[in-house]
Amino acid sequence: MRQEEAQEAAEAARTAISFFEPLLEELNSIWIGFVQSIPQIVLSILLVLVTWLVAALVSRGVHKAALRAHARRALADLFQTLSSIAIWIVGLLIAAMVLFPSVTPAQAISALGIGGIAVGLAFRDTFENFLAGIFILARQPMRKGDHIEVNDVSGDIEEVTIRDTYIRQKSNELVIVPNSILFKNPVEVETDRPQRRYDIVVGVAYGEDARAALDVIKQAAEGADEIDKDKGVEVYAREFNSSSLDFTVRWWAGSAPVDKHKSRSAVVLAIKDGLDSAGIEIPFPYRTLTFKEGLSIESRTGEGDEEGGEG
Repeated sequence: MRQEEAQEAAEAARTAISFFEPLLEELNSIWIGFVQSIPQIVLSILLVLVTWLVAALVSRGVHKAALRAHARRALADLFQTLSSIAIWIVGLLIAAMVLFPSVTPAQAISALGIGGIAVGLAFRDTFENFLAGIFILARQPMRKGDHIEVNDVSGDIEEVTIRDTYIRQKSNELVIVPNSILFKNPVEVETDRPQRRYDIVVGVAYGEDARAALDVIKQAAEGADEIDKDKGVEVYAREFNSSSLDFTVRWWAGSAPVDKHKSRSAVVLAIKDGLDSAGIEIPFPYRTLTFKEGLSIESRTGEGDEEGGEG
């Protein structure tokens, strides 16, 4: 019995050894491979550290160079980010090829291209706004503080980022507009120049002397305080309106919205005072009714009196 038990124990031991032997061999092979690849791992780590150092130095240098070239800070930040990303991509590809010698440069570039296409399709709108932001920052059509109007949104630009533009409306609400909207649609930059031209329409009665009225309007507008007197005032007869002969009055003032309101108020008040002083009428709308046949007028005053008398 003991001999049989010993044989069974030996058989079980041989079975266990045969079961664990491939696993042990595999672990031993992995350990040997790991030990053999330690130089490659160390070299890859060193390459990553070198990539980090080079990316930091180059991106900082690009940022300073862009600022010295009078580029916008947001554009300088963009160049800094793009240069850092490019260096990291190259460094990581080299580190991967050192760590995995079977990976060839062509395979790494192909994998990078396929991954880029997949990411581009997944984030199409994001990349569209990103590219639009690059073009807007590169062309410099707008500056921080400019007053713009696009797609029924108007206000002052607070910041132009890579993806969005922050617009502060005059009522103090903040509107975040994707850069693709600014890039695809017409944008009115009202403060692109320090001054801009404004105009209003002034009507006088048909019974007044039109040339005298024109002179009075021009002299009155030229006396307004909020306009640019060096560029003067232009007044032109505009059209025959239903109740008045209309004149177009043009003048120059600051391009900020507050300058528009101040100068317009000053010009309107000055013209009103000038026309009143000259006795020239600013008419209300007149209506003339014409009937094909004559109309008779009847008075019922007598009938009412008679009925009242009978009562």
